[in-house]
Amino acid sequence: MPRQARKYSESGIYHIMLRGINRQDIFIDEQDKEKFLQTLKHYKDISGYKIFAYCIMSNHLHLLIKPEKEKLDLILKRIAGSYVYWYNWKYKRTGHLFQDRFKSEPVDSNEYFLTVLRYIHQNPIKSGLCKHIADYKYSSYNYYLKDNSFVDCDLCFEIIDKSQFVQFHNENNSDLCLDIEENNFRLTDEEAADILQKISGCKNVVEFQKLDVKMRDKYLKLCRQKGISIRQLSRLTGVSFNIIRKFK
Repeated sequence: MPRQARKYSESGIYHIMLRGINRQDIFIDEQDKEKFLQTLKHYKDISGYKIFAYCIMSNHLHLLIKPEKEKLDLILKRIAGSYVYWYNWKYKRTGHLFQDRFKSEPVDSNEYFLTVLRYIHQNPIKSGLCKHIADYKYSSYNYYLKDNSFVDCDLCFEIIDKSQFVQFHNENNSDLCLDIEENNFRLTDEEAADILQKISGCKNVVEFQKLDVKMRDKYLKLCRQKGISIRQLSRLTGVSFNIIRKFK
């Protein structure tokens, strides 16, 4: 089936989602998240884009971005390519890390801009990683509450003021923008990762992928019996959906 053409944004603003190949974790520790953030900052001047929001999770990330100097595809190629090079060096691995094609949607109204902004910043809360939106270190939320030279806050504050921003972000909602398509787990990612580590002894996806096939399959079966879903387990281990689905 041919790929659908990307929807063009009249405003030039796009909501972007990048996720790991086979939905595996691509940010294993805080150093990885810091490195990606440094990469995002580094290419901002080189590629000439505005960054309105970001949120770095374990197996995916969201960006609210406006290309100005270079095209969107080139910008994402630069950012992802640089991070993958560093990640492969750090973990002594080779090959792809991100899913081949990033997901995107145009953001063409002030109303939807605010919706996407909140959706990105609330990702950690809806994934069970924190109780308060300001507690998560790897989103752009706190940049909006202080002077900064990285996140472009002006557009937001042309629409609402700072107090309205805080109130809006703390409202309960059913916003659904670009989604990781993994919101119906009985276990949170944190709970599932803890079960996986206790069963396998592996601290991260790289260690798990170094297991021999017999031991890997044994641990996958035990994890399925503990209630971890197929897609969630695929995301946490990097093992394909079709392999895991045979375990019940």
